[in-house]
Order: sequence, then structure tokens, then C-alpha cells
Amino acid sequence: MDEEFWAHRSPPEPGAPASTVWCAEPATLTELTALRRQLRTAVFTDRAAAVEDDCIEWMLLAFEELTSNGMRHGRPPVRVCLTTSDVGWLLDVSDAAPEDPPAPAVGRDPGCGGMGLYLVARISADHGWAVQGDRKHVWAHLDVSGSSAPA
Repeated sequence: MDEEFWAHRSPPEPGAPASTVWCAEPATLTELTALRRQLRTAVFTDRAAAVEDDCIEWMLLAFEELTSNGMRHGRPPVRVCLTTSDVGWLLDVSDAAPEDPPAPAVGRDPGCGGMGLYLVARISADHGWAVQGDRKHVWAHLDVSGSSAPA
């Protein structure tokens, strides 16, 4: 993956009104299923019927891919937060390995994995990574209208 594909840049400002509706600090990969359910509940509580189910599913997929990557390839503690605004969601996954940028599997059979960053790039309106202090933040901005999701 080249720099243009998963760029080193700060996440977009979420705009007003914005609020962080959910944060977690998973310790093991086995926690992801339960955290996905909690995140789904938090989004439904925050957004009610204002967002289509497909948009929520794309966001949950991005959550699983970025969080599992952080846990597999980053350094603990891994933190994940979802911020909402009128224009979409900002999913931020951070870890304590700022020296290790996100890198996809290259030259590997897709059946063996390694497609998560490509998938998140495809379903998000924007994506990137940045270093803030002693943490690397890998982020994806997802459009609540569904326009960022593939047809």
C-alpha cells in the first residue's frame, strides 16, 4: 500500500454538533463480538431511526477490521472511539506503537487475510492515520447517508 492509499494525516473535524458516543479498550480479540454488540446499541441509542441499517453495518465492519488490526499489529493498550455528527461517524482506533504505520498484506492470497485496510478504504468516505503524542491513530470517516458504502 502506498502513502496515497492510506495517508498519514489527521482525521477531519467532525463538525457540530459532535459527540463521542462510545469508547472501549479491548484486551483480547475474543472481546470484539461483545464490543460490536455494545457499539451497535450505542449507535441505535444515539441515532435512533435516523440512520439506515446498512450504514450501521458498514461502520461495524470498519470497527472490527481496524480494531482487530490494532490488536494484532499494534501495541497495547488499544483504544477505539466513535464520534458522531450530522455528517457521519469518525471511528478512531489508537495503539501505543506510533512508529508502526498501518500496512496491508502485499502479495498474499486474499483468502489468507490481510484485506482489512483495503476494505475499510473502500467503504469509508475518508481514512488515514496520524500520530498524536505517544499513540498512533488509525481512523475512518463513514457517511451516515450510505454514500460512502459500495453499491
